[in-house]
Amino acid sequence: MRQGFARKFRRSSSLAAIVFLFFTVNSFAKTGYDGTPEPKRADEKPAQMEGVGIDEKLGASLDLNIPFTDETGKTVTLGQYFDGKTPVILSMVYYSCPGLCNYHLNGLVEGLKGVDWGIGQNFKMIEISFDPKENATLASAKKQTYMKVYDRSGAEKGWHFLTGSAESIKKITENVGFKYKWIEADQEWSHASAAIVATPQGVLSRYLPGIFFESRDLKLALNEATQGKIGNFIDSLILYCFQYNPHQSKYTLAAFNLMKLGGAVMVLLMALWLLPFWRRSLKIKESARS
Repeated sequence: MRQGFARKFRRSSSLAAIVFLFFTVNSFAKTGYDGTPEPKRADEKPAQMEGVGIDEKLGASLDLNIPFTDETGKTVTLGQYFDGKTPVILSMVYYSCPGLCNYHLNGLVEGLKGVDWGIGQNFKMIEISFDPKENATLASAKKQTYMKVYDRSGAEKGWHFLTGSAESIKKITENVGFKYKWIEADQEWSHASAAIVATPQGVLSRYLPGIFFESRDLKLALNEATQGKIGNFIDSLILYCFQYNPHQSKYTLAAFNLMKLGGAVMVLLMALWLLPFWRRSLKIKESARS
C-alpha cells in the first residue's frame, strides 16, 4: 500500500513539474525581448550626455592668439582681454540656448551682484559661443540683456560676448577641456556648465561648475587667481582661511590655516599684554644702574 502511494505521489509531482514548466516557458515567450532597449540604471548617463562634460585643466595656459569676433563685429584675439593685472571669468555658452546657458549666466550675475568688486574694474568677463553658426548680432543682443540685469556702470567695457569660426571654437574648447555635442533629435547642443577663472596672464586657476554661484566663492576664486593682489588685507585674510573643496564645488574653511592664524593672534595678544611689564622692567633696571 505504501509503495502504491509512493508511485502516485511521484506521478503527481512529475505532472505538477511539467505543468509548471509549461506555464513558465509560455510566460517567458509572451514577455520575451521585443526589441525595446532596457531602461538605463540611475547611475548611468543619458545618451544625450555621453561624451559631454568638462575636463578641468588647472594650471594650463590659454592660447591667447585665438581669433574671435566681438559683439560689435570687430575681429579680436583672446589675448586682448588679459592685461596682466586683472583676472578673467570665462564661460562657454551659446546665445540661442533655450535653457542651461541662460540659467548659468543668470546664476553668475546674481552671484556677482553680491561681490563688491565690479566687472571692468577689478576683473573681466568673457562669454564665448561654441556654436559656429552664431554671429555678432546675437552676441550684441545677449550683452545688452545682461548689461541691464547686472546694472553697474563700467561693466560694458569689461564684459565681452564673442563668436568664432569652427576652428577657433575647437581650439578654445580643447584648451579649457569643454566637451559638447549636437543632438539632432532635439535640435540643440548638449553641454555642461562652469565658470572658468583665469589669472591675468591667462592661466586656468579655478573651475566653478553649475548654475548657482555663491558670491563668496566667486570673490575667493578671483582673489586666488591674483594671489591676493586685487583685494585688501581683509580679503587676503579670508582667502588664507578658505580653500577650494572639489568634492563640494565650493570654498570651505581650511582648519589647519585657521589654527595657525589663531595661534598667531594668541601670540600677538600675549605680546601686547606683556609689553607694559617689559617696559616697566626696563625702567627699573635703568633706575638701578643710575
